[in-house]
Amino acid sequence: MSTGWIWHEAFNWHNTGNGSGFFRPGGFIQPHTAFDSPDTKGRFAALVQVSEFDKKMVALDTAPATDKEILAVHTPGYLQRLKDMNETGGDAGENADFGPQGLSIAKLSAGAAIGAVRAVLRGDVDNAYALVRPAGHHAEADRGRGFCLFANTSIAARVALDEFGLKRVAIVDWDVHHGNGTQSVFWNDPSVLTISLHQDRLYPADSGMRAETGGSGAEGTAINIPLPAGTGNGGYLDALDRVVVPALERFQPELIIIGSGFDASATDPLGRMVVTSNGFRAMARRMIDAASDHCAGRIAFIHEGGYSAHYVPFCGMAVLEELTGLESGVEDPYMAFFADYPQLQLEPWQKEAVDLAGELIEHVPDHRR
Repeated sequence: MSTGWIWHEAFNWHNTGNGSGFFRPGGFIQPHTAFDSPDTKGRFAALVQVSEFDKKMVALDTAPATDKEILAVHTPGYLQRLKDMNETGGDAGENADFGPQGLSIAKLSAGAAIGAVRAVLRGDVDNAYALVRPAGHHAEADRGRGFCLFANTSIAARVALDEFGLKRVAIVDWDVHHGNGTQSVFWNDPSVLTISLHQDRLYPADSGMRAETGGSGAEGTAINIPLPAGTGNGGYLDALDRVVVPALERFQPELIIIGSGFDASATDPLGRMVVTSNGFRAMARRMIDAASDHCAGRIAFIHEGGYSAHYVPFCGMAVLEELTGLESGVEDPYMAFFADYPQLQLEPWQKEAVDLAGELIEHVPDHRR
């Protein structure tokens, strides 16, 4: 397998300022590092380089997304607001901070997602991973949210549909937070199946419910799998096996895009899930196999969240090993602690949540012949 790899040092330069957890400093809140700092993505990229695993992949060039590509998803007014704030930086909407001249980095992040998808669809590589920052799945048409400025996976999916003439694309998002932005972009578009696995009512707290299944003319093309806090490998894999894979079988996508967030990991400060690197490895394998079954292996992973600076790199390496079919020589040192965690097993209340989500499969448009 040839795997495309995208990383650019500019992503480390995306400036979210300082803070303390969710809050800006001031009063009794002492300045500290913001959750969305360069550490997680930069350390993942560094591990890839130090292990020389980058030499086993195909380095893909990336260019900023054009205004036209962005405006296929976002409103002109929103893009203009970002341009107006570019000299000083600011908040793109809701907890979506960026520093001076940060717009170019956000455009590069969206452009990397596009580049990964183009490389896969052109046949330049078999699959691809774009390690980008800022993330994108919370960004809505007219505002940024939750550390996200542009809807990276949505913009890339739009390119796949418009430029390559694809009829059906699936976006599977396993970031611990609901992919509200991705869902909203394609709410009335039957050509894109959006699937979000997330911690129940984490962020945004009022979205990601099972009842959200798609708008007029696109009924059944949004699947939400809200999982109870504390779900580990067993619960996530059960959800993939019994909901995601059957939904993809029914929808028959011509391309699968993965919103590859690692904030469901066992050590993440923004989630309360218990997925290990082995869990993400198994999840990636299931999606790679699904792509092989339904769309000639065409799959692109676009990085989303993940805020455990010490653990994200090992989760990411596990996914890259599955994409390439090669060993990196990197061992996850944390597995010695996690191996016997009882939380890794599927619990009855987690199975119940998956059972309820499974009822949505029959409403997915059936494109099987």
